[in-house]
Amino acid sequence: MADEQTDHRTYRVVLNDEEQYSIWDADRELPAGWRAEGTEGPRQDCLQRIEEIWTDLRPASLRRRMEQAGA
Repeated sequence: MADEQTDHRTYRVVLNDEEQYSIWDADRELPAGWRAEGTEGPRQDCLQRIEEIWTDLRPASLRRRMEQAGA
């Protein structure tokens, strides 16, 4: 908890092609396969944003397969 209080870095919310989310230091180049979601700020703000938008934790490919199987 002390680390979070002294962490003044800026983070960004990122996601991959499977619509899986993470946070990454905003001043670092994104790893291959990841793109910025658009949210930047303190770590806790980014984690809160992920909690708001990532409601289905299944990878996108699995969701699509399950939808096709149900159709």
